[in-house]
Amino acid sequence: MGAALAFGLQRRGLSTLMLDEGDIAFRAARGNFGLVWVQGKGSDFPPYAQWTWASAQSWPDLVAEIEAITGEDIGYRRPGGAEVCIDPGEFEATRAQMHRLQSHAPHFEYQMLDRKALSELLPGLGPEVAGGCYSPADGHVNPLLLLRGLHQCLTAKGGRIETGSRVIAIQRRGSAFAVDTIGMRHHSARLVLAAGLGTRELAAMIGLQIPLRPERGQILVTERLRPFLSLPLARIRQTAEGSVQLGASNEDAGFDEGTRASVMNRIAARAVRVFPHLQRARVVRAWAALRIMTPDSYPIYAQSQCHPGAFAAVCHSGVTLAAAHVLHLAAGIAEGALPEALSPMDTRRFGHA
Repeated sequence: MGAALAFGLQRRGLSTLMLDEGDIAFRAARGNFGLVWVQGKGSDFPPYAQWTWASAQSWPDLVAEIEAITGEDIGYRRPGGAEVCIDPGEFEATRAQMHRLQSHAPHFEYQMLDRKALSELLPGLGPEVAGGCYSPADGHVNPLLLLRGLHQCLTAKGGRIETGSRVIAIQRRGSAFAVDTIGMRHHSARLVLAAGLGTRELAAMIGLQIPLRPERGQILVTERLRPFLSLPLARIRQTAEGSVQLGASNEDAGFDEGTRASVMNRIAARAVRVFPHLQRARVVRAWAALRIMTPDSYPIYAQSQCHPGAFAAVCHSGVTLAAAHVLHLAAGIAEGALPEALSPMDTRRFGHA
């Protein structure tokens, strides 16, 4: 999110400096699955559903701009995506969720597919699979190439990145903000806090309460396999290189980024139920990363009332929402106000001013 907003501001003509804490930070941007995902997002919160849809629709524009500047393919593909349901209970729960989503996002398209129809789309499904949901709105990207691309675009447009710059204090000095790192002070007319789980502590310095908690997710990666998966699934994704990513978990583990064998076993067991041939695949890597979760799991976008010009932005869908952040959110911040469509996602929904 920080890289997306920094590039978005720089491309709007604002001289932008991104302060990056360095590798001691919790690196959600380097630990995620790489999905650009619409289905299921905001089924019970229409503003988030619409914001997600707007971002997914803007992704081709973002990709075109990144690739024009960098000359590199960041691996974005939009073949549609599917959620596989192991049993009838999952199938009916997914159907109900999709119905709620479409009720306030009628432009959203999806199909509930029975086992036979899903098997035609995804050959090799296991006998336990009951069916699933397919949406043409979904896609995926190489998240590391996306992150590098955003950094390259920022600097190509004249922006700067300072790595190893942990912010220790923020003060309002007249019409500007003074931001202190160890041994250095920076001044700016506008300030954006998009530091993931670190945002809560920093936001308190500018009078904002940003409630956050970490949620650990684990991912397994197999050896390279022959192509068998033509579109991403919510928990299984074959990369362009052939390796298969398997996820995901939702764990309350505090700030522990470690992995647990029992959780990895559950992830692998479900993947084998979906595609039995994966039982022969070797797992070559596994990692955990911490999601940035708000109390209701939806993003927070806020401007400080006591220090106008200071903004905070946090979410756990930084890849899906990258296009919206670069092309739409940054435009509002550049003009000094958040887009009206984001007002339901400020901190007032939690009783915070």
